[in-house]
Amino acid sequence: MAALLALLSSLLWGSADFLGGTVSRRLPALLVVGASQLAGLVAVVVVAVATGELDAPTGYLPWAAAAGIAGLIGLVSFYSALAAGTMGVVSPIAALGVVVPVVVGLARGERPAALQMVGIVVAVVGVVLASGPELGGRAGARPLVLATVSAIFFGLTLLFIAEGARTSTVMTLVTMRVTSVAIVATLLVTLSRRTVVRLTSRDVSLIAVVGIGDAAANLAFGAASTRGLVSVVAVLGSLYPVVTVLLARVVHHERLAMVQNLGVVAALGGVTLIAVG
Repeated sequence: MAALLALLSSLLWGSADFLGGTVSRRLPALLVVGASQLAGLVAVVVVAVATGELDAPTGYLPWAAAAGIAGLIGLVSFYSALAAGTMGVVSPIAALGVVVPVVVGLARGERPAALQMVGIVVAVVGVVLASGPELGGRAGARPLVLATVSAIFFGLTLLFIAEGARTSTVMTLVTMRVTSVAIVATLLVTLSRRTVVRLTSRDVSLIAVVGIGDAAANLAFGAASTRGLVSVVAVLGSLYPVVTVLLARVVHHERLAMVQNLGVVAALGGVTLIAVG
């Protein structure tokens, strides 16, 4: 059950990331993140009320607040990277944030199998191959730097969600989104004095789908983390680039250089090795 929930979170995250990155090519990433987080907040509050989780013990609070901050930084960086760079390269790099919970698991005494250690090495090599050609491209190094930042904070977010989920998965996500929405609202109020952005009904609908999809993915991952080892569940939950890459190829007709294709395959293969090990 833990593996299925983690894989479901990958499917949902991959689809939401593709839509979020696509919308961010027309709208500011901060606005997309804020609006989608608000939609996600509404969804998880409904779940909290329906399940009676509003009265859950408050041990989740510090972890949930930390997850909200880390997740916000990760999403803004990620959507900005997707908007400026190639989705098929950016997404696998961001997925390597899974190394963070793996390292924490090692520090706590977890011992991955030899195959999992090989997977980490293969994934890092894949990132180098996938990233290299992009450095000399039109977008330069900016998408790669942003993707790396998102990887670090996504990894921290996974770790914090897993910690908060030990008390309450649903309330961890409610608090997480309250935190992120409050921060984004403050920033948008400040920035709106200088920038005016008009949203179409289509933009609103897509952003809502992104937010609800992301919230559902977080719920699935949080539930999975309470049923299996975090170091394993986190990796299975990080297979979402497969979905993003496939959607980018079908919808945006993205094409990568041969070395980048090899890098993407290696990065995803490394993540898979960690999972099956």
